[in-house]
Amino acid sequence: MVHAQTTISINTAGQGLYEFTSDVVNFCRASDVSIGMLTLYCRHTSASLTIQENADPDVVLDLNEYFARLVPENTPWFRHTAEGPDDMPAHIRSALTDVSLSIPVKDDRPLLGTWQGVYLFEHRVRPHTRIVVLHLNGDDVIR
Repeated sequence: MVHAQTTISINTAGQGLYEFTSDVVNFCRASDVSIGMLTLYCRHTSASLTIQENADPDVVLDLNEYFARLVPENTPWFRHTAEGPDDMPAHIRSALTDVSLSIPVKDDRPLLGTWQGVYLFEHRVRPHTRIVVLHLNGDDVIR
């Protein structure tokens, strides 16, 4: 069993989806794992991870708008507003999505679908630097 691990930093400019598929692909290619499972983990409670279509930019726009309508800011009954009106909505949006993903790997490549991309979903209004852990374990030879 072979393991490879790294962290990547993703600078955000505020709310939105930030694709980092190329970082994931490059990490898999550079590892010594030919077949295995890749785990991605977001180390934040107000950002999340998702796999989404990366061919049509309207998908990202529609997802952003949907979550803004689903969990609006300035909701008067939210108590947790220590960091502003986007504080609690960001935590709820993160709870509704994923902070970790698992992607199978074969031939040193993540087995994503044709139109799938890996995204960090920033739920805060202000820019942040987000850390994502990539951990790949498996075998160095396909059996």
